This record gives sequence, C-alpha cells and structure tokens, in this order.
Amino acid sequence: MQLELARRLVARGHRVRVLTEASRADDVVAAGCRFEPFVDAPNRASRSDDLVRDWEARTPLGAFARARDRVIMGPAAAYARDTRAALEREPVDLLVSDYMLFGVPVAAESAGVPIAALVHNVYLVPEPGKPAPGPGLLPARGPLGRARDSILGRGFIRLFNTGLPAVNRARLEQGLEPLHHTLDQLQHVDRVLVLTSESFDFHGEQHPSHVRYVGPVLAEPAWAETWEEPWPEGDHRKLVVVSFSSTYMAQERVLSRVIEGLSGAPVRGVVTTGPAIDPASLPTAPNLAVVRSAPHSELFGDAAVVVTHAGMGTVTRALCSGVPLVCIPMGRDQPDVAARVVYAGAGVRLRSWARPRAIRAAVEQVAGDPRFAARARELGARMRADAEAGRAMAELEALAAGG
Repeated sequence: MQLELARRLVARGHRVRVLTEASRADDVVAAGCRFEPFVDAPNRASRSDDLVRDWEARTPLGAFARARDRVIMGPAAAYARDTRAALEREPVDLLVSDYMLFGVPVAAESAGVPIAALVHNVYLVPEPGKPAPGPGLLPARGPLGRARDSILGRGFIRLFNTGLPAVNRARLEQGLEPLHHTLDQLQHVDRVLVLTSESFDFHGEQHPSHVRYVGPVLAEPAWAETWEEPWPEGDHRKLVVVSFSSTYMAQERVLSRVIEGLSGAPVRGVVTTGPAIDPASLPTAPNLAVVRSAPHSELFGDAAVVVTHAGMGTVTRALCSGVPLVCIPMGRDQPDVAARVVYAGAGVRLRSWARPRAIRAAVEQVAGDPRFAARARELGARMRADAEAGRAMAELEALAAGG
C-alpha cells in the first residue's frame, strides 16, 4: 500500500525518496522513487529473511514481544538515527512512515519536519466504546461487554508500554522529552492516515481529529504473475480462491488442511502460496490449481468465496470485488480484521486449527447463502468509492504544501 502511494505521488510530479530495507530496492526503483538503504536500523537483504519469526513464539504475547523488540520499538533509536541522517542529507517537505515504526516520527519531530503516519490495517489504537485490539473481539453488548473492553484496552496499553524505554531512549537521543505512554507517540505526528474505509472499521466514542480514514489503496503486488485457467471453457463450478500471507507464518499446515477440505468438492479452486511458500511443497487435487501467485484482480472477479488468513490486503481486494470470505486468522492483526468481516456479515471465521471438514463446511455455507455475497457487495461498493476518492493523496499533498 505504502509503495503504491509513493508511485502515485511520483506520477503526480513529486520527487519521492524511500528509506527502507535493501530487499525492497528493486520495487522502490520500479515505482519511480529514489532508494536509500537503512544503515543502523534492521535491514533485510532478501525478502525471504524474517526479522521477527513470530511463528516460533509459543503464545500471542511472545509473538508480540518479538515484533516489539526486533522491529516496532526495540530499534527505535536506530530508525531515528537513519531517518535524521537522511533528512540532513537532503531536506524534505513531508515525511511519511508506517505507524508501527516508532523511531521514524521521533526524527521528524526533532527535525521539525511534518509527518504522516500510515496505518496499513484497521485502526487498532484503544478508544472508549471500541473492542480492545488483539483477540478479534466483536463490539460489546451491555455493561459487561463494555467492562471487558475497558479492562482489555488498559491491558493493551500496558503491553505497548513495555516498549516505552526503547522509544524514550530514541527521543532523548534526538533531544526530545520522554513520553508517559508509548502510544502517545501517535499524538506527535501531523496526520494518522488509516488506509481503509471508515465503514469497515469499528469505532469508539471519539478519536483524535488528526486521525483520518482515507480509504484503501488498491494495487497488485509487484511479484504477481500472469494466470491461465487450467479448466476447460464452460466449466461452471464455483471458483474458490485461497490466499494466505505473502510473508512466512508457517502457514503450510493450514494451507494443507484447506487443500484437503476442498479436494473433491464440487468447486474449482486456486491456491496462491505467495513468495514465501513453494507450491511444490503442498498437496494438490484434480479440482485445484496450486500456484505461487496470480492477479487477484482477475481471479476475484469470478470467485464465489475467498479463503484467507484475513490479512488486510487480501480482505480489502476481495470485498472490493464483492466476494465473501472464509477467514482463518493466524496471528498479528488478522483476528481483528476477521472480526470486522464477520460483523459486516460478509463472511465467517474459523480457528487456525480448523479441520478439513470444518473448512469445507464453511466454504459451502458462505458460497450457498446469498446473504454473504450481498453484504460483501454492499460493503465493497463503499470501499471502492473511498479508494477512488483519492483522499490519501489529498492529505499528503496538503501536508507537503504546509496545509
């Protein structure tokens, strides 16, 4: 999403520099931007490398601790140093950063440069009246539910505050006052731009005025390959698309159970593994095609159901195509994204350990009940309208111009 925004800015005549990992150099150049590598900050030489390896953690808290210490907050001072050095090499009108890199806005604040933080998923910051992030909760009903959200929301803030010492070390190094709470860093940016539709997300009683929903940014990944359907023309079996994470999450076992569940079902199935999984390592069946990638924009137009880990990109593209979902979240933000799909009536969710029989039953349920497709089309129409409105570009250009 972020790199697609950069490409669009270049197309509108702006000069864009991208400070990022060496593994993204070719993608940055292909987008028309100038690439600059991290020096002190974590820097993957290959996209097959993984800095976090959260699938090795035994618990969700352990997975969070790995992400906190290795990318999000632990190296905040290193991200701040690299960003500040880039700003000193050449001034900019606006700095744009992923909101989960807590060191980058520290450098911008210290240098007096406007900054926009991009939220690449739903807005997971706790707010009164909204389910606490993490476990994939649906909106509360009644006093007990509201008490649940209040307690879990405070727990989420305490969890993030375990990374506060690292963030404050970065702030002190850059000559700034320390924070009382880690998430207060989001109050020190000019805009928080949420790259989804407000109609898709859950909302609390209020959120800060500098938080703006700007709609999704739709684009195929650069590594998507061409697709030729292997079935004969006139095959009218329903099409099921299976798409899990493009990054590695030890998803082979889940994918294998999905394939077993769909094997022999009266459907056509396309399983896209992404660059992290070799298609040859997975089982297959006569009614299934297992490939590394295929353009979702083509597949989803004919699909009856998408089976996914509930990553934000796949869910967004499926809904914008009016396709309902079977969500099998595996971690990260996926349980919360799946909760929003379920709440919208646009699909169902299963546990990551769901057996093949349950997966097949869920696919048959979603494909056979027209209410799921109707809700997906209704929500997708609003999401497409938001995507086409161009609010993200307008916000970024206004900030760059001093607005």
